[in-house]
Amino acid sequence: MASMSASNSKMLMLFSGRAYPELAEEIGKHLGVAPTPMSAYSFANGELFVRYQESVRGCDAFVVQSMPAPINEWVMETLIMIDALKRGSAKRITVVLPFYPYARQDKKHRGREPISARLMADLLKTAGADRILTVDLHTAQIQGFFDGPVDHLFAMGILARYVEEKYADRPMAIVSPDTGRVRLAERWSDRLGGCPIAFVHKTRDPLKPNQVVAHKVVGDVEGRTCLLIDDMIDTAGTICSAAEMLHESGVEDIVIASTHAIMSGPAVERLAAAPVSEVIVTNTLPLPKEAQDLDKITTLSIAPLVAKAIWEVFNDGSVTTLFGGLS
Repeated sequence: MASMSASNSKMLMLFSGRAYPELAEEIGKHLGVAPTPMSAYSFANGELFVRYQESVRGCDAFVVQSMPAPINEWVMETLIMIDALKRGSAKRITVVLPFYPYARQDKKHRGREPISARLMADLLKTAGADRILTVDLHTAQIQGFFDGPVDHLFAMGILARYVEEKYADRPMAIVSPDTGRVRLAERWSDRLGGCPIAFVHKTRDPLKPNQVVAHKVVGDVEGRTCLLIDDMIDTAGTICSAAEMLHESGVEDIVIASTHAIMSGPAVERLAAAPVSEVIVTNTLPLPKEAQDLDKITTLSIAPLVAKAIWEVFNDGSVTTLFGGLS
């Protein structure tokens, strides 16, 4: 009988959903790996079909899918992509979600409500995901929803480097748009050398999503460039009402820094009218055309950070060491 030898060589394969292929391609360039060709289409009734055009047997698969609108379609496509990989005998499946879907529904506020962020984790696991790699979760507790490793990356390093370079000569204050982001403001303050922290006291009606009433600024902001920070900009109601409150308090220069530029509904119009000189975001989500045309929006790429993390996961290295022990 002829002798047989087993090969232990690992093979990294990158897969891109259709929501934002440009980001996956950029990540692939940093890795030196092109996304695997895939046939994907919708049937007349909206059902999705996916088939990979190359063998995936034994590969270390990384599925990159951002989650812009229509988010439910891309969630379903991701689950089908994972299932196709599992049935194609991929060795390990890591789902790369630059923006984690349903992250704001991470707890129950009242009875008879879902915890949809947990449901997303369960769906990914059931489909066949072994690992999740994501950026700036709305709350860190979501990591515990997934029964497997979760690599939680932080975009603050990318955003902060830009702020340090452009605004190094100005006294700054880090401003949280509400009390819920004060911990994030503290991390920003530590990164920028101990800038004073302030926050905008506000109320939110739980029965009315995306509606906020700001009250007053708490903290020392006089004579400083205020850096308003948040993890996401959806309709921009929260961040713009905070900017208005700062402006009314006499602040001359206001800059916004946020990871996820969802930009739903009136967001671009509100940011255009807001007393803000610059809005710094990352490309975890594709910017709508009207946002790309707004001069005050600056987009920084998350691709190098994600590519480094993918490479460490592939080589069984430490993702934590990449980000100063924060992840």
